[in-house]
Amino acid sequence: MRVACLGGGPAGLYFAISMKLRDPAHEVAVFERNRPDDTFGWGVVFSDQTVENLMANDPVSGKIIQDEFAHWDDIDVHIHGQAIRSSGHGFIGIGRKRLLNILQERARELGVVLHFEHEASPDLDDWRDYDLVIAADGANSRIRTRYEEQFGVDIQTRRNKFFWFGTHQVFDAFTFAFEETKAGWVWAHAYRFDDDLSTFIVEMAPETWEGLNLDRMDQPEAIAFCEELFSRYLGGHRLMSNAAHLKGPDAWLNFRRIICDNWSYRNLILLGDAAHTAHFSIGSGTKLALEDAIKLAEVLNRPGLSRRQALEEYQAERNLEVLKLQNSARNSTEWFETLGRYLHFEPIQFAYSLLTRSQRVSHENLRLRDKDWLEGVEQWFQSRAAGAPTDRPAPPMFAPYKLREMELANRVVVSPMATYSAEDGMPNDFHLVHYGTRSQGGAGLVYTEMTCVSPTGRITPGCPGMYTPQHRDAWKRIVDFVHGQSHAKFCLQLGHSGPKGSTKVGWEGYDVPLESGNWPVMAASDVPWSSGNQTPIPMTRGDMTIVRDQFVAAVEMGREAGFDMIELHAAHGYLLSSFITPLTNKRTDEYGGNLENRLRFPLEVFRAMRAAWPTEKPMSVRISANDWMGDLGITPDDAVEIARAFWEEGVDLVDVSAGQTWADCKPIYGRMFQTPFADQIRNEARVSTMAVGNIYETDHVNSILAAGRADLVALARPHLIDPMWTLRAAASHDYRGVHVPPPYLGGQAQLTRNLQREQEAALTA
Repeated sequence: MRVACLGGGPAGLYFAISMKLRDPAHEVAVFERNRPDDTFGWGVVFSDQTVENLMANDPVSGKIIQDEFAHWDDIDVHIHGQAIRSSGHGFIGIGRKRLLNILQERARELGVVLHFEHEASPDLDDWRDYDLVIAADGANSRIRTRYEEQFGVDIQTRRNKFFWFGTHQVFDAFTFAFEETKAGWVWAHAYRFDDDLSTFIVEMAPETWEGLNLDRMDQPEAIAFCEELFSRYLGGHRLMSNAAHLKGPDAWLNFRRIICDNWSYRNLILLGDAAHTAHFSIGSGTKLALEDAIKLAEVLNRPGLSRRQALEEYQAERNLEVLKLQNSARNSTEWFETLGRYLHFEPIQFAYSLLTRSQRVSHENLRLRDKDWLEGVEQWFQSRAAGAPTDRPAPPMFAPYKLREMELANRVVVSPMATYSAEDGMPNDFHLVHYGTRSQGGAGLVYTEMTCVSPTGRITPGCPGMYTPQHRDAWKRIVDFVHGQSHAKFCLQLGHSGPKGSTKVGWEGYDVPLESGNWPVMAASDVPWSSGNQTPIPMTRGDMTIVRDQFVAAVEMGREAGFDMIELHAAHGYLLSSFITPLTNKRTDEYGGNLENRLRFPLEVFRAMRAAWPTEKPMSVRISANDWMGDLGITPDDAVEIARAFWEEGVDLVDVSAGQTWADCKPIYGRMFQTPFADQIRNEARVSTMAVGNIYETDHVNSILAAGRADLVALARPHLIDPMWTLRAAASHDYRGVHVPPPYLGGQAQLTRNLQREQEAALTA
């Protein structure tokens, strides 16, 4: 097979090596536009797993690379005049130029023909003499651009500016240094990759870049500015640029995230950065390129596999790994792009937030890396929680939290979950057992499912209500049990179904209209939830007054029933949500139009509820922070303003959910997928938030809390299957501070012993 590799970076060279290793008869040539020693990067970072992959693929070059790696374990975070150091991170780095030289020498040994200073044609017809053409010419690939339509290229340019420097200052830890200037914050990512060389990347927001006049400086001026700003870290050493070919402000770059739908076209195959990129803040670009090369060479040489099958497997397997890393890289990139959210954090929490920004590093992962450091974080977190013991570390989930005069024993919440088990709105023995059991499970706060304020405000015939004295008394029986048999607090969530009412119970079909016995539904406008649902009646001012008063009456009954807290449900496309989102609010009066007008009626309802609820007791509001419809609907930025508006009216906690406001929305699911919205609202609006959404591990809960992404964490499905989730979590952490009902003490002690044995066995294994 004759193969042309267009691009002599790590991807192209390592693919050429991998092909020759598998079949020396392959004729492989590499075409590189630059000279052998030219390089436009400084250091390259690897993981231990990547090194293992290199050793397994080619022990010869792998051993040379392994022997020349610079190793370090520590990360230093410099912020607000403090340096926070954590250990156990295990980074490995090597100079990009040295890596290229090693791969060049190995390629020559194997018979690869290397052509330097050769400008490869981007036209496939000029490579007709080759069986395969490998586009390994990087993120700015000319040949990918030439066939952009065929590859389905998606390029997203990120907002921050950065400059990739080198320096002879040798850092003994991976260093993040944050410095404040008159125009905003500037920071550096620095790490050693050789005995006397380090990478030093300077990054900032574009507004800061312009405010510092860097958009008008030539390279020497920009370098001098950065040297002065970071002089305390450089130890008298200079910053060096290898981007002399770029003039003035062009040396400052914006990272480009690249995704391709197709990785091959005819006999042309994309490899490495030509096919995909991952932000430099997670240091995985070269790793991905080398692992691409290994996989592509393997499938192309596997007996019995056609080229089509080989390329399908190559893209399917490698694209999955790329998507995982790009997801982490997106999280990391957004953390740096929204740095202002976290600058008010104390340095230790700021460092924790930075370390966990990509969600690849979790709370327990940090414990494995540096147990003492993490316990310092835990002790700090507990010290900031009123009423928590400060003489010993404990996971953040077990820190108490106070809302007005309501004191929660811990930060774990049983999320509101519809059970569709009421009759005529009446809670019954099922609800007594359901909520009673979950209250005994150790969570600090338990929510009712959405409890409706009128018969026609129910979602389904199985939804509970709070609109008659009989409902109040039935709920009081449950509240009394919760208070008498647990330390949990109990929150009554009140709502009105609006356009999503009069539907079947969940297991018969979500949002599917009843086959008979339907009741009329109302909403902000006559926009149905879907083509199969009723068209709602637009609310008149008279309707608004009636509904507002129904909410107030429900609040008064909730007070009489003894609930500790009230939540207003203004999310998920129900009545109040139908006013907030522009997707369903088409009104032209004072309740429609801009966000301020669309919030007018929901705020009126909340204001009346707050007036009827005891001052010393807290209230929360659930909102959909993203309609998942882009700028057509509510965006996370809008959610910040929504949260502020409710906060000004006296809300104590924003329960941050998302979506379910539009039948054709396109949510992006994943672990903790709604937590970023709780994070943004908490740290931009500076209000208390509760995170919810695909949170199912103690690691998730502790990471969210310690990183300051939310104040409480609600779990839904985990509590459906395991009412004792919090007690189990306490046992796994050997934490004795959670209340266990006396009849269950023996079981909790045995569970703790069993889990300790399992953990010891796992460590021994």
